[in-house]
Amino acid sequence: MENIYLFLLIVLFILAIGDLIVGVSNDAVNFLNPAIGSKVFSFKNIMIFASIGIALGAVSSSGMMEVARKGIFNPSSFYFDEIIFIFMAVMITDILLLDFFNSLGLPTSTTVSIVFELLGASVVMALIKINNSTKDFSELSNYINNEKAIQIVLGILLSVFIAFTIGGLVQWISRFILSYKLDKLKPEINSIFGGIAIASIFNFILIKGIKGSPFAEVKFALLNNSDVSSFIDENNLIVSVLNFIIWYFFSYVIIRFFKIDIYKIIIGIGTFALALAFAGNDLVNFIGVPVAAFQSYEAWSNSGLAASEFEMGFLSNKVAAPTFLLLGSGIIMVLTLWFSSKAKRVVKTSLDLSSQYETKERFKSNALSRSLVSFGIFLNNIVRKILPKSIKKSIKKSFKTPKYSKIYVSIINRPSFDKLRASINLVVAAVLISFATSFKLPLSTTYVTFMVTMGTSLADRAWGTDSAVYRVSGVLNVILGWFFTAIIAFTVGGIIVFTIFQGGFYALLIILLFVLIIVGKSYYNSTKQSKIIFEENKLLITNASTYEEVIIQSGANIARVAERINNIFDILIDGLAKNEVKLIKKGLKNINKLEIEVDELRENIFFFIKNLKKSSVSASKFYIKLLDEVEDLTKDLKNILDKSFNHIINNHKKLKLNQIRNLLLVQNFVNQNLLNKVNKSFKKNSDIEEFEEILISKDRVIDMINKKIEDQIIASKDEESRLKNSKLYFNVLLRTKDIASSNYNIVEHYYNVVKKLKEVVI
Repeated sequence: MENIYLFLLIVLFILAIGDLIVGVSNDAVNFLNPAIGSKVFSFKNIMIFASIGIALGAVSSSGMMEVARKGIFNPSSFYFDEIIFIFMAVMITDILLLDFFNSLGLPTSTTVSIVFELLGASVVMALIKINNSTKDFSELSNYINNEKAIQIVLGILLSVFIAFTIGGLVQWISRFILSYKLDKLKPEINSIFGGIAIASIFNFILIKGIKGSPFAEVKFALLNNSDVSSFIDENNLIVSVLNFIIWYFFSYVIIRFFKIDIYKIIIGIGTFALALAFAGNDLVNFIGVPVAAFQSYEAWSNSGLAASEFEMGFLSNKVAAPTFLLLGSGIIMVLTLWFSSKAKRVVKTSLDLSSQYETKERFKSNALSRSLVSFGIFLNNIVRKILPKSIKKSIKKSFKTPKYSKIYVSIINRPSFDKLRASINLVVAAVLISFATSFKLPLSTTYVTFMVTMGTSLADRAWGTDSAVYRVSGVLNVILGWFFTAIIAFTVGGIIVFTIFQGGFYALLIILLFVLIIVGKSYYNSTKQSKIIFEENKLLITNASTYEEVIIQSGANIARVAERINNIFDILIDGLAKNEVKLIKKGLKNINKLEIEVDELRENIFFFIKNLKKSSVSASKFYIKLLDEVEDLTKDLKNILDKSFNHIINNHKKLKLNQIRNLLLVQNFVNQNLLNKVNKSFKKNSDIEEFEEILISKDRVIDMINKKIEDQIIASKDEESRLKNSKLYFNVLLRTKDIASSNYNIVEHYYNVVKKLKEVVI
């Protein structure tokens, strides 16, 4: 029996590794968003700052099982075997839940998830115990600490309201005073902001970071023989004032004499600080349960009692994690930060919702978002009527968005927001979290950082009339997801612990196998998506600003389209020849991806046109016409695939042998004389003469397809000819003709433009 529990313990630590990976993937948005969004550092440097913070935070973590000592459940009311089942259910649920949110690209709270998983699993286990005894269900409160659940729910509400409001207010005041002309302000003004910002961040490190670490209990003679934690508590005002003075003079010196941008320093330090605090304080959300399980196993194995007889009251005490576990956890967290594609997806959601400029809106509007925006516009109109003209003029001047710097390659790659907003996002989040921690208020790090970002976005007028409904809808979706986190965590945690308790060891193995399949599939899909640009020649959004650049980049995309169309066309003909629905579905999947990418190019036409120089109007016409032809090409091929799929899936008669033979001849002829040449010519950016050769083959290719169509017309008069077969065959030939025509139109259009451009140069 002891071996079974040892096996469960090993499984728990394996699950902890998985939990660390999915947890960091979700929480990375907390500290990466400002730095990535402002683009003041390279991505590599941002990751270095964050990695150092995570590593130091993990090593210096107190390693205490926070959720246990806060009393989600009363350990003394449970036995060892019951506790192990609870812990197992919690870890399984946590991995599934966080991986689900990561796949959606939505940030959620690891603290809320772990607390409600513990709550759900312990409630169900308590109900089982009560049901198997003579006790009444009213005694459930003896097993569970309901106060903690209420605190967490209040924490969600407080986080949403306070962080959004204060973030918006601070951003508006800061923008009104400092405007966008940060580089033109006097050193004294920037130094004041730098002093406040850096002092706030360091205060955050002291309260949130040091106070939660083992260093907090170390006594120093310099501090009148008191420990760090007590000294900070007793001299908080003095520490804060000295902090500001030191960093004010530091800021002034580096601005005035070294000409260093203080805002970059704020963003760098802030990223490090939030990463450190995350690792130092949230690490317990991932390894706290396995550590407690290890301590429980140790205590039980030394007791000599049966697993169903050993009470777990000792878990009410602090359970410290060994240093090697903290170090190992830190390494896993850093590696996850560098290599997790899902972390980037979660960050992208936050950046899209906070962008100062037009982006592809991910979320659709809904009735609630439209109502909130309408109400916001109503209030704004009232305020505008009340304010004097002079004040309105000053506000307009301060909030006037400058033209983006030409150092950015394209309008698409410019920063989501400027250095001031990035700094305020970091500072306000740090201050709120440190303040809440000092007063033991249950504010979530994720909720605070996200809502601060949304509040500053609104205050900075990032949510314009064209984007507000979609941005608000996105925020509402994220907030709704937070509440679902609690509900799902509670429910699934309870279901899993019930299944394990009733089904025993074999039920657990089935659940673990299910988790392995789900997470493995999710990881595979995520990895596949991150590599799709290389595997499938993904179409690239052009960042060109001149006519010549448009032509070159368009040529590269045409090569990609031609190659993918060629591959899909081959899959189609192969599927029809073999009458295999699997191949047709593969073709449909590929053409749908291509269609989505073409749609993305269309959606970005506005950004493309804005990025062009005024003298390159003709480039817009060229690009738009080219997209029209590519769109027609993809629609024609999709039409064939749809018709072929319906034909095969409905078990209609296979195409006749001569029909298949003719399609193979058409496929080979079109590939050799058109598609292969188009792909090759555009890929190597061939001379104009090669495009002429392609155009010369037009009549031969079209005539060949027409000949097969005529043959089928004659064959259709044959009594053996079947309606469904003839209809499908006709459709394939006609649409193939359209595909060929679209390809020739693309080549001809490109050829005429290049020829004209070369004549102008000569």
